[in-house]
Amino acid sequence: MHPLSRRRLALLASGLLASSLCVPALADQPAAWPARPIRIVVAYPAGGVSDMVARALGDRLAVQLGVPVVVDNKAGAGGDIGMDAVAKAAPDGYTLGFSSISPLVLNPHLAKPPFDPVHDIAPVASVMYSPVLLVGTSALAARDFRQLLAQAKARPGEVRWATSGLASLGHIMLEQIMLGSQAQITHVPYKGGGQQLNDALSGQFEVLSTNAAPAVMQQMKAGRLHALAVGAPKRLETLPDVPTLAELGFPAANMTSVFGIFAPGRTPAPVIERLNAEVNRALAQPDVRARLAASDNVPTGGPAADFARQIAQESASNLKVIRAAHIQAQ
Repeated sequence: MHPLSRRRLALLASGLLASSLCVPALADQPAAWPARPIRIVVAYPAGGVSDMVARALGDRLAVQLGVPVVVDNKAGAGGDIGMDAVAKAAPDGYTLGFSSISPLVLNPHLAKPPFDPVHDIAPVASVMYSPVLLVGTSALAARDFRQLLAQAKARPGEVRWATSGLASLGHIMLEQIMLGSQAQITHVPYKGGGQQLNDALSGQFEVLSTNAAPAVMQQMKAGRLHALAVGAPKRLETLPDVPTLAELGFPAANMTSVFGIFAPGRTPAPVIERLNAEVNRALAQPDVRARLAASDNVPTGGPAADFARQIAQESASNLKVIRAAHIQAQ
């Protein structure tokens, strides 16, 4: 295990903020940005919700900026491959990344990433949060969250909770729930969403934590899965009867997947500021908001500095959970 040192963690907020706001010498600043096509590296496979959102955002940015915006999928290693491509690109505003913040706030606490999350990546803008659904399968006798905890306490270790991987957001949520309830639940880590959903439908485990997505919602509507709780600031309009984990007494576990646009470290401040303004403008457009709403994702936006602070705070919080739960890379 090669976690970030305490000193590096303490520098995360200031480092990310500096990455997004630093102003190089005038000679380093592009004269007329943008003057050629922009590439958005998506840290996930083509065809998924994140890919769909990135393409919708790219289409809108192309209209606003007057240059082509090309999406390039570089999936793998929990987002590290895509973010590494961004980190190693020229800091000129022509290579951006679209990813959840996990490669900055979770992955570095388990293994040394191929890039420096403090200095090599500059947060540009928060794009959306994706609610995390806690879903019961046909193998679960409990019909709601409190019954789930009662079952887990009565039969320690019998309830199996599947997540997208070790130290994933779902795993952190599970550890927070076990810490707050004293229930013993068995973690079942997967390496991808496709097999995870297939196994959920065949009852290979009792509980699944997954990002809100049309495929999952369809299975719930069909009665093959049932929602127990949601990680989100408020209840979803599409699931008004499903409480948030905060409502259920677990505010620390009430987490969402946050996605954003990133640039290489040392990208000139004027470019970061222009990009931030254009992303916020795009997120206000009805067509982009409709694409997000179709998959139960919620647009965010805001200043780059606020996004950097959010990343630093979540990184520090996750480190505490990882250490308390003795989570280690396999």
